[in-house]
Amino acid sequence: MHFASARVITDDVDRLVPFYEELLSVTADRPAPVFAVFRAPTGTLAIGSTATVPVVGFAERSGSVVVEFEVGSAGEVDAAFASLRALGATIVQEPTVMPWGNRSLLVEDPDGNLVNVFAPPAH
Repeated sequence: MHFASARVITDDVDRLVPFYEELLSVTADRPAPVFAVFRAPTGTLAIGSTATVPVVGFAERSGSVVVEFEVGSAGEVDAAFASLRALGATIVQEPTVMPWGNRSLLVEDPDGNLVNVFAPPAH
């Protein structure tokens, strides 16, 4: 068994896709209107409509998941902050150095899911 992807379930795929396209600087692959996927060498993020998950009440569930994206430098965290702020994203935590040394930006995507953009400490 191997890890395939993380999938965010939403009532509005078209609303989330532009947020992640801006964040990742890549265009999503849209094999169907109810599904989008962002593939990278380090992992895959999928976005699916609630119509793709046949579980009653799934969209109303809340969890403690944070979608995390590692970038190469603290400057890239700051650039993501500027870009996402200009997009109108809800900033939960401006770029901050965490106790373990990561520079981290915490935002909400349009559905309120937490997204962490971070850079590990330079060595």
